[in-house]
Amino acid sequence: MVFVPVWTITVCAVVARWVWVPGGWLFELGALDYAGGMVVEIVSGMSALALALVLGPRIGFKKDAMRPHNLPFVLLGVGLLWFGWFGCLGMMGWLAVEQIRDGRPTTFGAASAVVAGLVATTPSCGTVNILGAAVVGLAAGIVCSFAVGAKFRFGYDDSLDVVGVHFVGGVVGVLLIGLLATEVMTGGARGLFYGGGFAQLGKQSLGALVVGAYAFAVSYVLAKLINRFMGFRVSAEDETTGVDFTQHAETAYAEGVHGYQPSRRPTSFGDLGAPGLRPETAEEG
Repeated sequence: MVFVPVWTITVCAVVARWVWVPGGWLFELGALDYAGGMVVEIVSGMSALALALVLGPRIGFKKDAMRPHNLPFVLLGVGLLWFGWFGCLGMMGWLAVEQIRDGRPTTFGAASAVVAGLVATTPSCGTVNILGAAVVGLAAGIVCSFAVGAKFRFGYDDSLDVVGVHFVGGVVGVLLIGLLATEVMTGGARGLFYGGGFAQLGKQSLGALVVGAYAFAVSYVLAKLINRFMGFRVSAEDETTGVDFTQHAETAYAEGVHGYQPSRRPTSFGDLGAPGLRPETAEEG
């Protein structure tokens, strides 16, 4: 309730003006971002990293298996995203890495790969040709498939892989503009591979670096302040019980979901004659 509106004004709106509004310093510099590689993807990725560091890892992180609980819903969500985006080459690249590295491709990897390709396409779709788009998607799938594992190496708990997919995918898309932009698509600017030299690549690199650093710094300070004066994370008991149940007094699943344990808190089920018990627990008793 506090973080999102303040973050929207101090981070998202500021970066959007830098990049898209005439007079914004990145706009005047000539950095290109057609649909939000810097404004949406890099900003969200670095903000997510800042929040992950402030909140700390979930209970059981790197100890308990925390798999997606509903793979069909994952595929449904990806399908809805894909309706307006194109991420086929990202999927091919990611699945190739899984086959070589792990010995088998996965459905969840395919879904993540599609999103990675879509993310990288976001900044570059108005600047590269068909061949360039294929390279962007393939590169994003390969790079992001490795990037999602960084959370285990460095110890930050990025439960939705926003850093590994959105931040890294956004950086890939933004930087490849500096290599693959064509004059036909941009109306002037050209990438390194199309005779434009290193100028556009330098602009894209500077934009990605500054936007990422700004988003991380402001998000981190804002999260720290909220955590200091209001508290940001739920209690260990609420987290273990399940935040759907403790915050909303309901849950989508009766049992079998990680983190869903009987709560010792009083609930609204007073007519059961056993405060603090779930309906199904009372029936069993």
